[in-house]
Amino acid sequence: MPDDPLLDERVGALVDAVGARTPAPGAGAVTGLAATLAAALATMVARFSDDESAARACELLRLRLAPLADADGAAYERFLEAVRLPREDPDRGERMSVTLSAATDVPMQLVELATEVAERAARLALEGNPRLRGDAVAAALVAAAAARSAAVLVADNLGGRAGCADDTRPARARALGAKAQAAADTLTS
Repeated sequence: MPDDPLLDERVGALVDAVGARTPAPGAGAVTGLAATLAAALATMVARFSDDESAARACELLRLRLAPLADADGAAYERFLEAVRLPREDPDRGERMSVTLSAATDVPMQLVELATEVAERAARLALEGNPRLRGDAVAAALVAAAAARSAAVLVADNLGGRAGCADDTRPARARALGAKAQAAADTLTS
């Protein structure tokens, strides 16, 4: 498993770090951790449902999501470094554009993966072990919230920025967030 400092934190220390007056960990890290936990919960439900295929798929999603919590803060820090360059630096604009796009890639990946977790968890709530329905519903709801949160981050990163008007990621992120929410909503209505 790759080095994931946020995942190595004790819960109390992590909560303190999120609440500190620092740019990271912030919303991206919290969103990534929520999606990772939802995938882990869906994995457990799949295992207790004796659905090894679903368990492998959910575990793979968990492993792909876990490093994104740290990656978000690192990508955002690179953007902040570009912002802090002197305004007269001829490379500042290009560096800001490149690092902003890279910082948007992380929440975009979160949207995509969290949506898949929400859909898989919803399926497990309907078809899996009925004694773990509550766990599967919780996984779907948390994953849907993570997908929608990440979609907001994508839109906020790119909204109104020069050179970003043609970027299709915000629309795609919103659509995926809505898809994740729809999957979760089928379980609570």
